[in-house]
Amino acid sequence: MAKEKKGVKIEHVSKIYQDPKTGKDFYAVHDANIDIAPGEFICLLGPSGCGKTTILRMIAGFESPDEGEIYLGGEPINELTPNKRDTAMVFQSYALLPHYNIYDNVAYGLKLRKMDDATIKRKVTNILGLVGLEGMENRMTNQLSGGQQQRVALARALVIEPGVLLIDEPLSNLDAKLRVDMRNEIRRIQQEAGITAVYVTHDQSEAMAISDQIIIMKKGVVDQIGTPHEVYYRPVDEFVADFIGESNFLRGSIIERDGQSGMATIEGSKVEVADVGKHTVGDSCVLVLRPESAVLADEGVLPCQVTLSRFMGNYQNYQVMVGDTLVKITDFNPKNHKIYEVGDRAFVKFGPKDVHVL
Repeated sequence: MAKEKKGVKIEHVSKIYQDPKTGKDFYAVHDANIDIAPGEFICLLGPSGCGKTTILRMIAGFESPDEGEIYLGGEPINELTPNKRDTAMVFQSYALLPHYNIYDNVAYGLKLRKMDDATIKRKVTNILGLVGLEGMENRMTNQLSGGQQQRVALARALVIEPGVLLIDEPLSNLDAKLRVDMRNEIRRIQQEAGITAVYVTHDQSEAMAISDQIIIMKKGVVDQIGTPHEVYYRPVDEFVADFIGESNFLRGSIIERDGQSGMATIEGSKVEVADVGKHTVGDSCVLVLRPESAVLADEGVLPCQVTLSRFMGNYQNYQVMVGDTLVKITDFNPKNHKIYEVGDRAFVKFGPKDVHVL
């Protein structure tokens, strides 16, 4: 589909805005360094105001970096206007032309490029087949569902065969079920088109489901870049661990180290750890324990008392107190497991590889 798979490289890029209330300058994006390989699907993920959309708009050319350089396919593009960049953008609002039918909306960019009618018809027909809208060419956009409008916006961006597709929170206007269906469709379309995609979202489950790599941003700074597996199981800090899924934070100190493995003390109990990172004996540490990585048992690692026990069908939801620390546990397939009730004393059980040391 794409003429050429192009990567994106962002080197020491910063964007400075002025706070309208105080008049003071602040960094919306500060010293961002990102390298996106050709054909990758990348998600920029983070809370509102973290700078993810600003990065997307700088790649598109709607904003200019105040510091640093952006490269597209090895070519510096800071000085290029949006229409001179080999990119296409799908906006959060879809930005469809209301008085045009589906065909004319999708064909719009091709007509601006003064392509002949036969070429336009072939390209539009092909792309409508890819997004599942074949046979609907004459429908007006106000007759379409949200999901169908999203497909038209995608088709309009893809039909010009850009080197890089930029997508800004495209599913925020859809209901929950349709969001899941459409994110899977977007990933399928991206893979079939073989195009590099940069996708902005604040929804961590969305990012986990469709990304090759996730770029997590915090207050204008790139906090971590990694695969969904890496950012989930090896977060670089508590912000990432808390933002991606749900985490328990067990605070203590390292009391033994033997190569990479070691022992920590948590609420007076010894906990074996497979990888202590750069910590040495005596260092304070935080162990990240995912709720699904632990179970309750009559014997285990950390003694606890159950404060919440709730049957949720495919899992039993527990909250327990380990000393002064609240620990959440998600026990999947509880049918054949012992169920602990509120007030019961038990142990939180997990293995050395189930915790990640910060």
